[in-house]
Amino acid sequence: MEPDLFSRVGIRQTAQADFAVCRILIKFAFQILFYLKSNVKNIAILGSTGSIGTQTLDIVEAYPELFRVGLLTAGSNARLLAEQARKFLPARVVIADEGQYVWLRDELAGLPVDVAAGQKAIAEAAAETDTDTVVTAMVGYSGLPPTLGALEAGKTIALANKETLVAGGEIVTRLARSRGADIVPVDSEHSAIFQCLQGEFRAEMKKIILTASGGPFRTRPAEEIRRATAAEALRHPNWSMGAKVTVDSASMMNKGFEMIEARWLFDCPHERIQIVVHPQSIVHSMVEFADGCVMAQLGVPDMHLPIRYALSHPHRLKSELPPLTLAQYASLTFEEPDLERFPMLGYAFEAIAEGGSKPCTLNAANEVAVAAFLRGEILFGDMPRIVRATLDAMPRTGIESYSDLEASDREARAKATEILKQLTNT
Repeated sequence: MEPDLFSRVGIRQTAQADFAVCRILIKFAFQILFYLKSNVKNIAILGSTGSIGTQTLDIVEAYPELFRVGLLTAGSNARLLAEQARKFLPARVVIADEGQYVWLRDELAGLPVDVAAGQKAIAEAAAETDTDTVVTAMVGYSGLPPTLGALEAGKTIALANKETLVAGGEIVTRLARSRGADIVPVDSEHSAIFQCLQGEFRAEMKKIILTASGGPFRTRPAEEIRRATAAEALRHPNWSMGAKVTVDSASMMNKGFEMIEARWLFDCPHERIQIVVHPQSIVHSMVEFADGCVMAQLGVPDMHLPIRYALSHPHRLKSELPPLTLAQYASLTFEEPDLERFPMLGYAFEAIAEGGSKPCTLNAANEVAVAAFLRGEILFGDMPRIVRATLDAMPRTGIESYSDLEASDREARAKATEILKQLTNT
């Protein structure tokens, strides 16, 4: 028996409804596929053979569905860079040491990897390579030009290079704003502040409290600190870092640099940034708000944690790290830093208060001093002498452009080198 009119209409409507549902499901499936594809971040790692760089690659390897590598750069460790390139197959690798270019090119021959060399090539690759996020893990002032290039291209910066904001904080943050580019901190202290500020009004932030481990010389008498060797300075009690950063931690210049970084990252005057020594390195930093509430971020002292958050922000990825168990720590202690035994920290506050070229001078003089210390040419206590004398000798000038910054850095290095020679010849 043939269905009546109402039945036929019902069948037609049901079919149309089913077809509409199918169209929605197909559209939804394509959206999911597009999301998954577009959610894969293409990462550039500047300084891939260093401590932060190798740990970043650990995270890329652990989450292949979320991250891939588009660019790797290194200073002079061509052998490790070649191993990384063979494993991760980035579109491009760059070695700063031009003398190792031929070896690296031949080592990677036959792979779909473009090879280049030189500092200029690193800056160009950071801006031009098809990447979403640039992890700036290079050590020293050399990390500034490629960071500026990447920001000019509108890329997100996962910032692990302290000197970028120490030397060029004003021009770096101004460029980021003009290009709509994000700067996400990688340092554990700045990552902690960044996390504490999520969902909060910046205007209600009263004070930033940066924690410092105190380094290997926290309880040493002043005379022992002054005569310390590089081997002693490199024995950090809590963190595994590169040589330069570890020495800066021992002198507490590292914390001074982080204070200057925080000033620019969070638009916070230096007068509202406090340093406290926290030997356990469990509380990574804190933020005090207008109502008196203090928020803190805690975690095990492992750089994989802040690196992972910088790459995945605003999401959190599951970690295989051992969880923080507060019962392991009978107490968490805090103390004021001793500026007489660690004068470098005071120099950093002085430099940012004066502004202009002074932070750039501070950074340049410190790089010259630390390099000489690691070469065994001077004692630990000679580093503050070189930095102090350079700061006193160099006038404050305005910094309006990168060329101003280059001139200031060049002149400060020349003066610090001159002071170093005078010191070692006496």
